[in-house]
Amino acid sequence: MSEGKAGGAAKRAVVLLSGGLDSATVLAIAKSRGYTSYALTVRYGQRHASEVEAARRVAKSLGVAAHRVIDLDLKGFGGSALVGDGDVPLDRSDDEIGEGGIPVTYVPARNTVFLSLALAWAEALGGADIFIGVNALDYSGYPDCRPEFIEAFRTLARLATKIGVTGEYAVDVQAPLVAMTKAEIIRTAATLGVDLGQTHSCYQPDDAGRACGRCDSCRLRKKGFADAGVPDPTTYAPGAG
Repeated sequence: MSEGKAGGAAKRAVVLLSGGLDSATVLAIAKSRGYTSYALTVRYGQRHASEVEAARRVAKSLGVAAHRVIDLDLKGFGGSALVGDGDVPLDRSDDEIGEGGIPVTYVPARNTVFLSLALAWAEALGGADIFIGVNALDYSGYPDCRPEFIEAFRTLARLATKIGVTGEYAVDVQAPLVAMTKAEIIRTAATLGVDLGQTHSCYQPDDAGRACGRCDSCRLRKKGFADAGVPDPTTYAPGAG
């Protein structure tokens, strides 16, 4: 266990909370491990902005010491279907979703940017670990969801901060879902009492915030609930696939 600012055991965590199923589960895991959690949500120009409101619901439901929502315009750079640069793929089969290559829904350097923001808050708190809900199984094509990336950022966190260089606090980056299936994540969430009906995963919800049921994220979410044997509480738009 890392040592905190005053020499005691560190129990603070900055949790990247998108409002999706995975990040909500990670917040619950951090709490179950005894951390006082500080939730960080980034409104980056994503077309699925309903997830920001979902993050507010989850943070309130699970209880956090503070919840910050930061505006950061990644849409201005483009390079991803999630910020309106191209179309979100629909109705893809499991095999198509799992094919190699980097999906068009990859947002350039997003997790690097998000983790850097979380690191700044962790240092400002005087020392805190960082929790992120990346998963290498569902989106193996995302370069910033791999265990190698998490390990590299863990090293960076200790080299690039005052608290790391002085030995005041060795920031750990924890990715507890990285090797779990969606079904395993859902079962974990159910065990920890997470209300997954409050979460949002869809890449292109309708104007009422209802899930399309057709994008990769919706399809993986639906399959995860089916495989886990847990009722799907998602509100889908009429005619959703």
